[in-house]
This record gives sequence, C-alpha cells and structure tokens, in this order.
Amino acid sequence: MHRNKTFNFPMNSVLGMQAEACFEAYLKQSKQFKLLAANLQIHTSTSFGNPNEKETLGELDYIVRNLKTEKVVHIELACKFYLYDETVADVETQKWIGPNRKDSLYDKLEKLKWKQFPLLHATETIKKLAALNVPIPTSQQLCLKSFLFLPKGINVEVFPKNIQECIVGHYMKPTDFIKDEAAEYALPSKKEWLLPINSITNWYCFSKIKELIDEQLKLKKSPLVYKKTPHSLERFFVVWW
Repeated sequence: MHRNKTFNFPMNSVLGMQAEACFEAYLKQSKQFKLLAANLQIHTSTSFGNPNEKETLGELDYIVRNLKTEKVVHIELACKFYLYDETVADVETQKWIGPNRKDSLYDKLEKLKWKQFPLLHATETIKKLAALNVPIPTSQQLCLKSFLFLPKGINVEVFPKNIQECIVGHYMKPTDFIKDEAAEYALPSKKEWLLPINSITNWYCFSKIKELIDEQLKLKKSPLVYKKTPHSLERFFVVWW
C-alpha cells in the first residue's frame, strides 16, 4: 500500500537525518525487507528514587525482517564524506578522514564495534524489543553510504573495487584551485550535499567562488565545490589543512 507514496526529500534536515529518511523510504517500499522498528532509543533508569529519570544508552537504527530468508537483522546506517590522506598512520581505515579532520572511517568502525553493535545485547534492549513485540535480531550489519575523494595524482585502480565504486571526486589545496574561464562554480551547503548537482541553482564565476571559499578556509572549514563547464561536471573539496 505504501509503495506508491511520493517521497519528499527533507531539505531542511541535517545530512544524517536526510540519509535516514532516504533509507527508511527504501525499506518501506522494498520487496526484500520488512521494517519492524526504526530509530529505537534505548534508555536506562539513572535514579533508584525516580524511575522516570532516564539516561539514553544509544539507538538502534533499523530492525528489519529479510523476507527471503525470514531472518531478523539489525542495520546501522552511516552516510559519510571521506578524504584519503595517505600520510596518516599505517592503518588504511585511518587514512579516510572527514573534510575537516575531525573524524575518520577508523573512528566510525570502532564506535560500531564497541558501542553500537553491543547495544543490541544490553538487558534494556532485550526488554524494549519484547515490549514492542519485535524479535531479537540474529545478525547485525552496517550500511555505509560513502562519498570518497582522492588527492589528484592517485590511481583509482590501486583501491579495492568496493572503494572504487564510492570515489566521486578529488580534493586540493587552495593554491591548486586555478581559474577556468569556461567554468561556473557552486558552493553547496551541507544540507545540499546529497542532492543531484543539477538541482543546485546558485552558480558563480571564479572570482566570486574564490571569495566564498576563502571565507570558509579562514574558519578552518573545507568547502565542497561543484564545477561545471559545457562538457564536464565535477566536485571537489578545497581543504584548509
């Protein structure tokens, strides 16, 4: 019944919530999965004297039933933009970092391993699922939607196929951002990062976009930039670091 409903992209939500809305819409129209629970918050009482005073232990993103296998699965969703910095450490997952160097793929996987996945087995979670009449999942999975960016000059083919499929652009230092007379540029807000590039309406000449980029760099923010010419369309980050 709900499979024919029109999906309205939540333009005013933060990127993470936009990704959740898209994924939940996919699950609801899927013929392979049945959504049993979404964004399930798990709480514990923090006061013996006041049982209504609770602490949030965490959240289970999605619990679904695979209609082909009949197995119940817990799925954690993440939507990340990572840049590859080969100078970072020796562990490959540590080389994939956020545009402002505040997070990494390694950090995400560690949080998943030590906090998000173990939450399923907490006593409070078992009680919550029982109260909702939701079966306890027999397996857990991560759905990681990644948008990956490489420094120019790195051969894409050195990466595994699953990584190659997620590479969508490159990044550069401010000194490498060179004027192209034939190009127009856009500086999408983070809430626009998941939208198709051709849906962006504000495009600028080089001098104006350079001014906007410099403003971001002064704040130690690495902006995502779109560039279009009559024959090409590309996206890249200009990094402050």
